[in-house]
Parts: sequence; structure tokens; C-alpha cells
Amino acid sequence: METITQPVLEPQENVTSSSVLLPDSQNQIYSKQAIRTTLQASTIDGVFAAIFTSITGGVLLTNFLLQVGASPIEIGMLSSIPMLLNLLQPLGAYIGDRTNSRHYYCLWIFGIARLLWLILVVGIGWISWSGSNLHQLVSWTLGMVLATHILESLGGSAWLSWMAVLVPHRLRGRYFGFRNSAASLTNLVGVPLLGFAVSAWPTGTIDGYALVLFLAVVAGIISLGCQFFMTDVNPQLTAKQPVQKPEKFSLLGNFSPNFLIFLFYFGLWTFAVNLSSPFFNLYLLDNLHLDLYWATLYGSLTAGANLVMLILWGKIADKVGNRPLLLLVGVLAGVTPLFWLIAGTNNISLWVWLPLIHIFSGGTWAAIELCSSNIQMEVAPREHPSSYFAVAAAVAGLCGALGTTVGGFLSQIPFIGGLPGLFALSAGVRLFALLPLVYVTEPRSVRVTHLVSNWLNSKRRSPAQNITVTNTPK
Repeated sequence: METITQPVLEPQENVTSSSVLLPDSQNQIYSKQAIRTTLQASTIDGVFAAIFTSITGGVLLTNFLLQVGASPIEIGMLSSIPMLLNLLQPLGAYIGDRTNSRHYYCLWIFGIARLLWLILVVGIGWISWSGSNLHQLVSWTLGMVLATHILESLGGSAWLSWMAVLVPHRLRGRYFGFRNSAASLTNLVGVPLLGFAVSAWPTGTIDGYALVLFLAVVAGIISLGCQFFMTDVNPQLTAKQPVQKPEKFSLLGNFSPNFLIFLFYFGLWTFAVNLSSPFFNLYLLDNLHLDLYWATLYGSLTAGANLVMLILWGKIADKVGNRPLLLLVGVLAGVTPLFWLIAGTNNISLWVWLPLIHIFSGGTWAAIELCSSNIQMEVAPREHPSSYFAVAAAVAGLCGALGTTVGGFLSQIPFIGGLPGLFALSAGVRLFALLPLVYVTEPRSVRVTHLVSNWLNSKRRSPAQNITVTNTPK
């Protein structure tokens, strides 16, 4: 494992003692050494959690389900279940805020969720030994995904609240960027190695997956062990704070027309994306009959491109706004499913075309994911944004789950033409989903026409000349 270098924490200018008063800590004071140890432990926690997540999801789990006879509909359910269960996060926040320890609440929730995967390990061993129908493992796996994601949805908001208290405000961007980069690097290196281990296992890929799944549980427990070195937070201390008057909530009454248009775009776009995205790995493994090692290698190329381009897209978004990037890069992401129709099993596809598709996808989705989050902060009001974010997350979860379910059913209809026909249909729906975004207003973004005009003019001028981009209201 590569050495993880922890970023140096700069002391706050107005703090002279050995303790730090964090703005989000409800007047709880922690020493700088405690915060430093917490961030170091959380980073290592993220690395081992990334190992667990890469094995219990993604291409490794998809390949396992294919090996035991899962249908495209069941593959679609694998992606839709976690999306739907995000609706339980408000309930998890309600329960977590009534405990006395963020640490022990997360330990019990995530500890049980990760240990439950041992049931599937035992199930694989028992069915392989008894010679029973392997398709039974599909139901076992989907049941395990359902149970574990119910628990993880109940613990997600508690973990975020815990980190919000312990990570200083000035370090959040830099720290979480570093933590996420360490996790991405782990996936970049680890997933191909794990895929090779599963493919090369002497007794078959099913037994090979059982072995790496056991390693995933071990990594998940080590991840939780790192949290013992993190400073605990008692959410009950916030009960002594003055209670604010609750915000009146109306599904439509409090939402501006601009935000409603954004919701329409966000839901339609999420539906269109999930109509095809969960089935790309299925197409590689089932239609093209590629080895798991190839699929994991291509996935690493996507992760690498995403990691590199994220920094560039962030700088551009700060300069021109999120909406222009969502429109321009959205067109590129919209036509990406069509590229899969050209892919085959010849050497050019294996060594050139498929790697280019995954690199291109990773680069474009870095912009889509970044700007989709940022634009919500721009179009939601500053006073009470929480209800806006919650509704946006619910819309995305429902529409994403609907997209994967509909995609699974459509791929079974002969008239559609299987997965290739589904990819072509998804490209059309993706491009159509961008239309509502044209009418969304973002305060500080520039017009797309102005941006394109500046780019065309730059081609006619000397490269040394500077391009001036003015913020033009829409």
C-alpha cells in the first residue's frame, strides 16, 4: 500500500491556545492534536472503506451476478435499490440526533451492515459445495444489498454530521479533496488487481469472488477500527442551543419557478443516465464476452481521468459558472452511449476504442458530477436550503431507480434491440433532458453563446492574447 501523506494543518490566525473552537461544533472545544489525529484516522478509514465498497459494488459484483445467471432486470435492481433507499436518510438523521455518540452510532450501523456480507460468503461456499442452483445466489445478493443499504442509509447523515463538526471549515475543501483522492487512488490500483485475482482463481470466478468478499469485510472492519482514533461528538449537546422556529414546508409553495425547472431537468437527466449507465459493464462482460480483468482495467481508466479532470473543471466552473458546463459537457456525455455501439472484441476496440470511451466518460463525468452539486447551491435560497437539497436528492433517487428499472425491462424487448438499442435510446433521452436546463437561471454564469463566441474568437487571435469572459446575465 502506498504511503498516505497527511496535509499539514495550518493554525488559525486568532487562536493562540492549544485548543480550537470550531464554528460548527456547537461550542465544543477540541485540541489541535485531536483534530489532526482525527483527520489522519479518517483518511485511512476512507482508504479501507474504498476497498470494501469496490468489492461489494461496481464491476466485481456485477460480474459475480452474471456468473450466477442474473438477468438485465436483476442487474438494474442492483443499481436501483441503493437509490431508492436514500429516502431513508432523513429518518437516520432523526434517530442519530437522539443518541449520545456519533462514533458508536456509526459503529453499530456500519459494523452490522458490513458483517452481514459474511452471510453471502457462507452462502456461496454452501451452494458451491452442495451443487445447488447457482441462481439462488442472485436473490441472496439482492437481499444483502437491500439489508445493508437500509442500514447505511440510516447512518449516512450521522457520519456527515460527525465530520462536519470535526473538520475545520477552512480545511474542508482541501481535506475532503485529499481524502477522496486517496480513496480514488485505492480504487485505481486495487480494482484491477482484485479483478485479476477473481479471474485467475483456480476453482472459478465464483469462489474467487467469495474470497475477495471476505477480504472486503476485513477491510471494512479495519475501516471502522480507524474511527476509534477519531474524536467522538455528542449530538445531545446541541439540545441546549436555542430552538429555532421550524420552517414551514410546502412541496411546491416555497419553491421558486427557477428551482422547479431545475428539478425537472435534474430528474429527467438522472433518469436518462441511469437508463443505460448500469448496463455498460453488463455489455462488456455479457455481450462482448470480455474477461473481468479488462472491465476492471477500463474502470480504472475512468477513475483516473475523473481524478485528473476534476481539478480543471473546478477552475473553469469558478470562471464561467456551472450551467454552461452542464450544457456543453452534457452534450458530450449525452452522445457517449452511442460510442459503445462501435465497440467490438477486435484489437483496435480492446486497446484503443474502449480505453478512449472510458477515459472520455471519466473526464466528462467529472464536470457533470461537480457542477450538478454546485448549481444546487446557486439556485437554492441561502436562508433555508436544506429542504431544497433534500427534495433534489429524493427526485434524483426516485428517477435514477426508475431509469435502471425501465432500462432493464426495455433491454428484454426484442423491438428495442437489446442493450445496443437501449444505448441509442438513452442518448436521445439524455440530449432531450438538457432542454429544461436552458431555462434555468444561475446568478453568476455566462451565456453559452457568449462562451462559444469567445472560444471561436480565440482561434483567430494570437495564443498569447488573453480572453476576457464577462458575466452576462441570462
